[in-house]
Amino acid sequence: MVAKIISGKSLSGALNYNEKKVALGKADLIWQSGFHKDIHQLNFYDKLFRLKDLAIRNERTKTNTVHISLNFAVGEKLHAEKLNEIATTYMENIGFGNQPYLVYLHRDAGHPHVHIVSTNIMVSGERISLHNLGRTKSEVARKLVERQFELVRAEKKENQSQDVVCLAKVEYGKVDTKRAISNVVRIITNQYRFTSVAELNAVLRQFNIVADLGSKESRMFSKNGLIYWALDAKGNKVGVPIKASSIYGSPTLKNLELKFDVNYKKRMEHREQLKHSIDHVMKVRSSSIGFTQALKAKGIDVVLRTNQQGRLYGVTFIDHRAKAVFNGSDLGKAYSATALSTWFIKSQSAQKNTHSATKPLLKWENTGINNQGEISTGRSLLDELLNPDLQEGQMSLGMAQNKRKKKRKKIN
Repeated sequence: MVAKIISGKSLSGALNYNEKKVALGKADLIWQSGFHKDIHQLNFYDKLFRLKDLAIRNERTKTNTVHISLNFAVGEKLHAEKLNEIATTYMENIGFGNQPYLVYLHRDAGHPHVHIVSTNIMVSGERISLHNLGRTKSEVARKLVERQFELVRAEKKENQSQDVVCLAKVEYGKVDTKRAISNVVRIITNQYRFTSVAELNAVLRQFNIVADLGSKESRMFSKNGLIYWALDAKGNKVGVPIKASSIYGSPTLKNLELKFDVNYKKRMEHREQLKHSIDHVMKVRSSSIGFTQALKAKGIDVVLRTNQQGRLYGVTFIDHRAKAVFNGSDLGKAYSATALSTWFIKSQSAQKNTHSATKPLLKWENTGINNQGEISTGRSLLDELLNPDLQEGQMSLGMAQNKRKKKRKKIN
C-alpha cells in the first residue's frame, strides 16, 4: 500500500473533487466518521459545513484541508468493509482518529484506491501539524496496515520496479483521461532513460500516449511547447491534449532536454545486457513477429518502423527491466534497421527451404524408387520408414512397391 497526503487551503475543492467523481459514477462514498447523520442521509452541505465548522475555529491557519489517497496493488481484492477498516486504522495511527473524515472508493484507475477528506483543525481550535506527516506517522501507519491486513508491501513493489499508480494503458472514455495521462507521463519521464522526444514517445505509445511538439510551422513549435495526447487503439490522437506544464513534475521540453545527457550516460550501464538478450533470441531464425514476441517475453518491447512499401527503416528497443531505451544503431551496426531487415529476409528464406525439404508427398504418380533406393522426391527409404505421419497398419509407398515386386517373383 502507498499513502499520499496532500494538504491544501480549500475544503470545498477537495470535497467537490470527490463528489464530482460520485456524480459521474466513478466513485462511491463508502464510509464516514465524525458526522452526525447516516452515510446515506448526508448531502453535500452536511459534509462541507461539518468540516468548515472546525476550520473557522482557527482562521489563522490557512492550510486546513487534508486530502489522502491510499493506493493498493493491482489484483488485490478489497471489498468496501475491509477498505473501511483499513481507512479507520490508518487515520487513527496518523492522529486523525477523532477528526471527521469521509472515505471515497474510486474506480477510475487500474488499481484499487480510496480518497479520504478531512481537516487538521480540532474542536479546540488547535491544529494538527502536517509537517513531515507523510514521512513520520504516515510511514509507520502504512507499514502497520500492510501487516495487519496482509497487503502487498510498498517496498516489494519498488523492488519489482512497479509503481503504485499502475502503468496501465490509457483507455480513452473509460478513465479520467487527464489523470491517467499525467500518472503515466510522470512515471515514465522520471524512471526511463531516453535521449530524445522520439525515444520517449516509443515508450509512451506503449501506453496509448504521445508527446506532441506541434508542426514546424506552428506557434507551439516555435515556442518550444509540448503537449500530451491520448491515443485510440489505432494510434490516432483523441480527446483534449494536456499541457506539459500542468502535469506534476512539469515534463516540459525544456526540462526533458535537461535529462537527455544524464540519461545517455546512465543507460549505457545496461547496453551490454540488452545486446546479450537480443543475441540470445537471434540464435534461432525467426520472423519479425517471432523476434518481437521472444524479446517481449524477456521484458523488452521492440518498435519496428516501416514505410508504406513495408521497408523497415527504424527500430527501437525498450528494456523495461532496466528502464532504458535504445535505437538499434546505438547498440551497434548488427542491431540497426538495415541489419535486422536482412536478418529477417534470410530467416524467411531459410524457413521456406526447410519447409520445401520436408514437404510430404501428395501424389502417387510422383513417387518411385531409383537405383540408390531413394524415393524420387529425394527422401531416403529410411526417412520413409521413420515417417511419423504413417499410422499403424499403413505402409510407405516404397514398401508397397517392394511388396508387389516380391509377389511377382514368387508367381514367376
